[in-house]
Amino acid sequence: SCYDEGKRCAETLFFDYHRQNGVDIRVVRIFNTYGPGMHPYDGRVVSNFIMQALRGEDITVYGEGNQTRSFCYVDDLLDAMVAMMNQDRTVGPINTGNPNEFTIRELAETIIRLCDSKSKIVQLPLPSDDPKQRRPDITKAKEFLDWDPKIQLEEGLQKTIKYFKELDLRRFKKPTPQ
Repeated sequence: SCYDEGKRCAETLFFDYHRQNGVDIRVVRIFNTYGPGMHPYDGRVVSNFIMQALRGEDITVYGEGNQTRSFCYVDDLLDAMVAMMNQDRTVGPINTGNPNEFTIRELAETIIRLCDSKSKIVQLPLPSDDPKQRRPDITKAKEFLDWDPKIQLEEGLQKTIKYFKELDLRRFKKPTPQ
């Protein structure tokens, strides 16, 4: 995808400047971060599901919803990034994320329960390019940063749902329909 290629290109440019010009860099690879501060209409799965559940709307999963994702709470990501900037053993890349996997269906069910929502889960065909699994290998983060995520999914979702409940949605624009 264009998104993936953009990340690869940016990482390559960083390493080229590091090698050719001695620029001090740190490269962190971020995996599915969520938490307070998210835009309610950013199109990501956590914000989509929470907004739909709070409105009592159907929540859409693709296929059976068995594809897995790992979700990292924003505070954990920030701790990893600060630890990365404050060390000099590696420039990276270092994967940051929570290695605990959940199916998309489990995420939807958890959000519905935590929102005390009447939302129903509806299924649409699984796109052919939808990855079956996304799970970061955080071995290097543990080794070089002495870092592990602390906030598990349910606790992070509770904080994120509270944030969304308190938002003044008039301050945010919905995306233009396609």
